[in-house]
Amino acid sequence: MTKRVLVTGGGGFLGSHLCARLLEKGHEVICVDNFYTGQKRNINPLLDNHNFEYIRHDVTFPLYLEVDEIYNLACPASPVHYQYSPIQTVKTSVHGAINMLGLAKRIGAKIFQASTSEVYGDPEVHPQTEEYWGKVNPIGIRSCYDEGKRCAETLFFDYHRSCGVKIKVARIFNTYGPNMHPHDGRVVSNFIVQALHGQDITIYGDGSQTRSFCYVDDLIEGFIRFMDDTPDELTGPINLGNPNEFTIKELAEKVISLTGSSSRLIYKPLPSDDPKQRQPDITKAKTHLNWEPKVQLEEGLVKTIAYFRGLDIEGKLPKAA
Repeated sequence: MTKRVLVTGGGGFLGSHLCARLLEKGHEVICVDNFYTGQKRNINPLLDNHNFEYIRHDVTFPLYLEVDEIYNLACPASPVHYQYSPIQTVKTSVHGAINMLGLAKRIGAKIFQASTSEVYGDPEVHPQTEEYWGKVNPIGIRSCYDEGKRCAETLFFDYHRSCGVKIKVARIFNTYGPNMHPHDGRVVSNFIVQALHGQDITIYGDGSQTRSFCYVDDLIEGFIRFMDDTPDELTGPINLGNPNEFTIKELAEKVISLTGSSSRLIYKPLPSDDPKQRQPDITKAKTHLNWEPKVQLEEGLVKTIAYFRGLDIEGKLPKAA
């Protein structure tokens, strides 16, 4: 069945892939983005599709549309971007959630929230299950994002319980792939850009902290299955990510090997509140969505490196991983 779908943050890394996938499924797609961190080049290939519409809009202000489903992805998602204007980050997470939930309530639409593994903070439980409430610093430099997303989850469940809004909440773990912003400060894009420039690869801390990296195509498949193939009673939250865990140093060494770079590894102090471990328990996703990642790290890095090689990357390199 053809649906009319709103994607907020549709010009961003994940949003642009989601828009493309929804169009492939034959849906009408309305992409909303203010390009605070998104990139127009991400949606350029979609502009000629007669089922695609783009609206420049900031979700901290109300939006009035008629749609069947909403995917709420609008929010800066990398430390460099969300710490640049922390107040705006909180507003986007909280006011944006209120506005999109209000829209969903008015028109009876099902709404998906792109939450994050950052709600677990620097976890004391490993791997992280959805039942874990997290260990988050409410006044730290990452709090604008961590607490903003936690509050958004609260709003989603309160709108669901109080107003009957149909919700789906996914907690996204580290994801990478084409359409990442080259200067967003995320560890995969940082390492690839630095390696392609032949610059030193910056590791914060001793490199023993771990992350689990999910290729973007796998993640978007999880989004679609959650929205399309599960009953309304299954609200989540559900972890979506790749449970295969790597140290940051291992990632850097893989990037150097795959790019053929002469870059050296250099070490700098670990930023405050940076989690030491991050690995999803995806039992619920396997059980309820019949989903698990298929693309492993080396295969995904090859595709991502090819994308970055095709960019004219100029300007200042990102400061933080």
